Amino acid sequence: MASTSQNRVPKVSVLLSISFYFFFFLFFNGDGVGVDAQTSPVFACDVSSNPNLTNYGFCDKSLGVDERVSDLVKRLTLQEKITFLVDSAGSVSRLGIPKYEWWSEALHGVSYVGPGTHFSALVPGAVSFPQVILTAASFNTSLFQAIGKVVSTEARAMYNVGLAGLTFWSPNVNIFRDPRWGRGQETPGEDPTLSSKYAAGYVRGLQDSKDGPDKLKVAACCKHYTAYDLDNWKGVDRFHFNAIVTKQDLDDTFQPPFKGCVLDGNVASIMCSYNQINGIPACADPDLLAGVVRGQWKLNGYIVSDCDSVDVFYNSQHYTKTPEEAAAKAILAGLNLDCGSFLGQHTEAAVTQGLVNESAIDQAVSYNFATLMRLGFFDGDPRKGTYGKLGPKDVCTPKNQELAREAARQGIVLLKNNANTLPLSPTAIKSLAVIGPNANVTKTMIGNYEGTPCKYTTPLQGLTASVATTFSQGCDIACANPQIDDAKKIAAAADATVLIMGADQSVEAEFRDRVDLLLPGQQATLVTEVAKASKGPVILIIMSGGGFDIQFAKDDDKIPSILWVGYPGEAGGAAIADIVFGYCNPSGRLPMTWYPQSYVDKVPMTNMNMRPDPATGYPGRSYRFYTGPTVYTFGDGLSYSRFSHHLVHAPKLLSIPLEEGHICHSSKCKSIDVVQQTCQNLAFDIHLRVRNAGGMSGSHTVLLFSTPPGVHNAPQKHLLGFEKMFLGSQSEGLVRFKVDACKDLSVVDEVGSRKVALGLHVLHIGNLKHSLNVRI
Repeated sequence: MASTSQNRVPKVSVLLSISFYFFFFLFFNGDGVGVDAQTSPVFACDVSSNPNLTNYGFCDKSLGVDERVSDLVKRLTLQEKITFLVDSAGSVSRLGIPKYEWWSEALHGVSYVGPGTHFSALVPGAVSFPQVILTAASFNTSLFQAIGKVVSTEARAMYNVGLAGLTFWSPNVNIFRDPRWGRGQETPGEDPTLSSKYAAGYVRGLQDSKDGPDKLKVAACCKHYTAYDLDNWKGVDRFHFNAIVTKQDLDDTFQPPFKGCVLDGNVASIMCSYNQINGIPACADPDLLAGVVRGQWKLNGYIVSDCDSVDVFYNSQHYTKTPEEAAAKAILAGLNLDCGSFLGQHTEAAVTQGLVNESAIDQAVSYNFATLMRLGFFDGDPRKGTYGKLGPKDVCTPKNQELAREAARQGIVLLKNNANTLPLSPTAIKSLAVIGPNANVTKTMIGNYEGTPCKYTTPLQGLTASVATTFSQGCDIACANPQIDDAKKIAAAADATVLIMGADQSVEAEFRDRVDLLLPGQQATLVTEVAKASKGPVILIIMSGGGFDIQFAKDDDKIPSILWVGYPGEAGGAAIADIVFGYCNPSGRLPMTWYPQSYVDKVPMTNMNMRPDPATGYPGRSYRFYTGPTVYTFGDGLSYSRFSHHLVHAPKLLSIPLEEGHICHSSKCKSIDVVQQTCQNLAFDIHLRVRNAGGMSGSHTVLLFSTPPGVHNAPQKHLLGFEKMFLGSQSEGLVRFKVDACKDLSVVDEVGSRKVALGLHVLHIGNLKHSLNVRI
C-alpha cells in the first residue's frame, strides 16, 4: 500500500519509483533537516481572528456532527467539494477553512513518510517503537494500546506546533500470508485473531479521546483492504495483481483484522488496496466498500484509497475506458478520499457526463468532514482544547522511550537454548565477541514507515554496556565477501560470541518481495565457520521482519542459542542486551511460521489459497492449514523459566438451543448457522492455573488454541485467545478466558457463512488438552 511516495507514480519503472522514494524522504525531512514548518497548527473556524465565522452552523460546537457537516456541505460549490476528495485538500478562505493534508503515517511511531508530518529543530525526533511484527510477538493487548496512546500523544504535540496532521494512515493489518512478502514486517503476523486484537488495541490507543466516545484524539486507518500481500515478486507487482480468493478464505483469513478494526476498534478510516480481488479493483468494488465496510460493519468514518489506486485501476489495470468512468466507479463504490490527484482532476467531468450525481459527492465529502469534526479541526484553536498544552516537551520523554525498550523486550523470541546457555552472566563473561552485519546498525533496527527516532542504542552498544566486547562486522548484509578469518579470530579469543545476522530494507521492503528464505549471501557460512572456531558459547541473533530457513543453525550443536529480534526499534540494542544477560526473561512468541527453503519451490507467491490441495501437492499456508515441514511455527518461543498449566475450570459439554422445527432436529447436521437468537448466552469461562517452577521471575504468554471438528475444511487448529501474565519465581496465578461459542468455536464454510461446528472441539494450551463436545 500505502502510503509511500512511490505510490504517487505507479506507472514509472521500479528504479525511478525507488529513486523518488528516497528523494521524498530527504525532502520531507527524513534526516531531520529540510523544510522548516510553521509553529502553529492548521485548523478551521478561527473565530478569534474572524468573528463572522460564529454565524456559520459548521463552526457551532453546540450542534451535532451531522448537523454541522450538513451546514458546511450546503455552503460549498461543486468545485470546492471536489477539492476535499483528495489528500491534499483545498482551502476555502471565504469560510475560514485552510488547506489540510490528510496523509500522515504512524505505523510504530510518528513517521516522516507522507507530506503531512515532518521533523525540525523544534521536534527533531519521536519515539520509534519496534516494527509491528515484533510488537505483535509480545501477544500483549495492553501493550498494543499503550504504544498507540504514546504515539497519538506525540502526534498531537507535533500537530500543535504545525509539524503533523491529525489523520494517520496506520496500522497495516494485512495477513502475513507468505514469508517472502517484503511488507510482512509491518503487520501483526499470519493469524486473524492476533491481527484483529492488535488492530483494535492499537487503534484504540491512537484514537480514544478524553472528550468523549465520538471524539478522536487522532484518526487511525486500517489498511490495505483487502487480500493484499504481494508487492513485487518475479515480475508480478501489486499494481497489476488480481488476487483470486475463495469466499471461505476471504471471510475467515483476510477480512477478520479489518472487521476487528471497525467493530472492536471503532477505527475512523479504512484504506482500500491496489490489487484486484477476483477481477475487481478493491477501490472500485461496491460490495467490499459500500456493502461490507459501510453497510455490514457500519464504519463511522471515511474510506481512502491507497495512493494513486484510482489512477492505477484506470491506467495500469485498464478497468474502465475513461478516467471519468474510473472516478465515478470509485465514488459510487464507496470511496470518499483519494490519496492522489485523480479524483480532483476527473470528478467534475464525471458529474457533467452524468456518470455520478453531485449528491454522491456530497455524501463522500460528508464522511471526510465528519472525521475532521470529531478531531476538533472545526472547533477553533486546538491549543485551547483538551490536548492544547501538549508540545515538544511531550515528545521523546524518558517514560515514552522506556516503553520502546520494554516493547522490544516483550517481543523478542528465544527459539533455541540448549543446556540453558542463555542468559549469559555479565560477571562470568569477561570478553564478548560481537559479529555480524546487524551488530552495530541504527536505522535497520526501526524498519520501514519510520520516523526520526529520539536516539539509537545499537546491539553493540547495548552489549558493551554490560561486558567488554570486540567487534567484527564480518560482512555487509548482502555478505558477498565475508571476512571470515577476522571474525573467527575474535571468536576464538572471547568467552562467548554473539552473531547478529538477518535482513534489512535492501532484502525485504515495500515493493521488494524475497525470492528465497535463505540468509543473504554467505551469512550462513560466516555463522557456521565462526561457531566452529569460537572458544565459548555462540548466540545467533536474527534481525528481520520475515522468517528464514535457519535449520542449519537449529541443528548445529555449536550454536546452542538462537534469538529472533524482529526490527526492535530505537532501543533495540538495549533490549537485546537485557535478554542476553538475563536482566529480563524472554516471553515473545513467533507471530508467523518459519518455513524451509523447499516451501518456495512448491508454493508460488501468487497462489492465494490458504487451504492445502492434496491433488496438486499444494501444502497450504500458515499454521492453521499448512501440512508440510517447518523450521519454527507460529507460537514458538522459550523462556528462562519453566511454566506449567493446570486446568481449573472448563465445560465438557455445550448444548446449542434450537427452535422447534429446526431441520437439525430431524437431520444429522455437521454445523449450524451462527444467528443472533442461537448465540445468546453461549459464552463460557476457562480458568487456568499457571505456575512458574523456574528460578527466575518473568512474563509468560498463554495461548489458547482450538482444534475444531473436521467439517468445512476447518483449520487444523486456530487461536482463540491469549493472555500475558507476570509471575515471580515459584509462584502461580490464574488466567481466565471468556470463550464465545459462536465467535470462537465457529468456522467459515465453503460459501463464506459462519457456522458453529458440532462435535468434538479440542482446546489446548501448551501440552494441556481438553475435549469439549458441542451438540444441539
